[in-house]
Amino acid sequence: MVSSQHSPFITRTIFSDVAGDITIAVNGESFLLHKFPLVSLSGKIRKMVADAKDPNLSELNLTHVPGGPETFELAAKFCYGMNFEITTTNVARLHCVAEYLEMTEDYREENLIARTETFLVEVVFPNLEKTVEVLSSCDDLLPIAEEVGISDRCIDAIARNACQEQLVSGLSRLDCDSGSLEHKEWWVEDLSVLSIDFYGRVIMAMGHVGLHIDSIIASLMHYAQVSLKGIGKPQIWNPARAYPCKGEKGQKTIVETLVSLLPPEKSSSVPLNFLFGMLRIAIMVDAALACRLEIERRIAFRLEMVLLDDLLIPSVQTGDSLFDVDTVKRILIHFLQRIDQEENGDCGYESENIDSPSHGSLLKVGRLIDTYLAEIAPDPYLSLERFIAMISVLPDYARVIDDGLYRAIDIYLKAHPMLSEHDCKKLCKFIDCQKLSQEACNHAAQNDRLPVQMTVQVLYFEQLRLKNALCGSCGDTQKMSSGVTSAAMSPRDTYASLRRENRELKLEISRMRVRLSDLEKEQVFMKQGMIDKTGQGKTFLTSLSRGIGRFGIFGGPSHGKRRKSEGKTARSRRYSVS
Repeated sequence: MVSSQHSPFITRTIFSDVAGDITIAVNGESFLLHKFPLVSLSGKIRKMVADAKDPNLSELNLTHVPGGPETFELAAKFCYGMNFEITTTNVARLHCVAEYLEMTEDYREENLIARTETFLVEVVFPNLEKTVEVLSSCDDLLPIAEEVGISDRCIDAIARNACQEQLVSGLSRLDCDSGSLEHKEWWVEDLSVLSIDFYGRVIMAMGHVGLHIDSIIASLMHYAQVSLKGIGKPQIWNPARAYPCKGEKGQKTIVETLVSLLPPEKSSSVPLNFLFGMLRIAIMVDAALACRLEIERRIAFRLEMVLLDDLLIPSVQTGDSLFDVDTVKRILIHFLQRIDQEENGDCGYESENIDSPSHGSLLKVGRLIDTYLAEIAPDPYLSLERFIAMISVLPDYARVIDDGLYRAIDIYLKAHPMLSEHDCKKLCKFIDCQKLSQEACNHAAQNDRLPVQMTVQVLYFEQLRLKNALCGSCGDTQKMSSGVTSAAMSPRDTYASLRRENRELKLEISRMRVRLSDLEKEQVFMKQGMIDKTGQGKTFLTSLSRGIGRFGIFGGPSHGKRRKSEGKTARSRRYSVS
């Protein structure tokens, strides 16, 4: 009737001749059990016995039992009235096996389905932490967990509880003094135990119930930090560090899912360093192109807020340049497209002033890209074609002065001394000599790395500038053109021409401000030279020449908002013009 261990079940195959006993094989393990208690509580076993039409049936085979033999053992204990505890660890398995065995109220009141249902409703679903634990255990119970609806109910309960927690926290903050309570959703860390499939469904459910977007972003960031090792640790992106192999398929799925869960593009709540971290890992694991382009578009939407170190994305291609220049180029193209759309959507000219947001963003990005070009220029593997392609993306009107561009090109010439004269001319043609500051012109006039034609051009425009300064003239400093035909233009062409002229006027005003600053600086040095009693006889031009590297873009960090902690590292990477 029972085994020698005084238990109604054993975990090895035994064929018994005792009347009323039955051996049930469950996923490779066998249990010797009394037949009738099982038949009385399990509709599935009752049907199997009835279908066999053998009163002496002594063996049954159950396949694909949810939770395996261990869970079936608990269900058998329930049938024999043996005590055991229902917990958040086993309730999902017990509920699924009860559904599998059809242990419904048709065979007994408070059967196993009802008992587990009561535990779920009264103990699990009201508690977010317990619900997450139960949902996590459903991973090993698919697809039956989906069929019986336990996973969907857990997801809805998590979203509902998180929304309630947010409401209670908001009311608590209203009762406290402003700023005295630092709110942090504790459940953000709990969700990291979920598989990416369940996690994605939870986040979408949270969005549907109206959970605050900052809470969702905090959860996405924490999940990424836990599941994708290295996010938020800049040192792993050291260009000198060898790259690991391509990520597993699971990591690729995680990256693509997390990117798809990001809030709308216009939201500025997603930190840029997180986006760049996701972009780097997306490149590493070879995520889908659509995923990478989505991240790039999001970065481009706020490119004016990006730091230089963010753009220094190591290349994963062996034998290629040290930095992923193509990715940065695509980001820049997305940014310029956004600027064009904003300008085209403006019918009037009121926003086309020198301090308009789009124009200010463009100038910031221009300075950032010039600094980036100077940073990647020493790369010995960076081809001339790729370097020129990166330079040519940024339009001329994005630069008030060309000092940053000149510095980047000079560093490239110094790092690639084998360039032909033709290549040097091809590269230097992007520099507008009339947009160089006094310091840069002084340096260029003595720079033997530049083509002779450019040196002559620099000297010529310096003479014009000196003549205008002596005459007190701030007149025509625009570039000489070869002439433009004055044929009749369509209204669309006329509007485009007016926009170009307006843009050039704005840049000219900016350049005038720079020139005024130069003149004020010269005046200070001249006064200092007049009262200098050392008698060393240093001229103003000599002082400026020796001061190259300390003024403007030739010295110190070019990015005004760089992190203080990055200063030492950034200076160690600088390649100053010499």
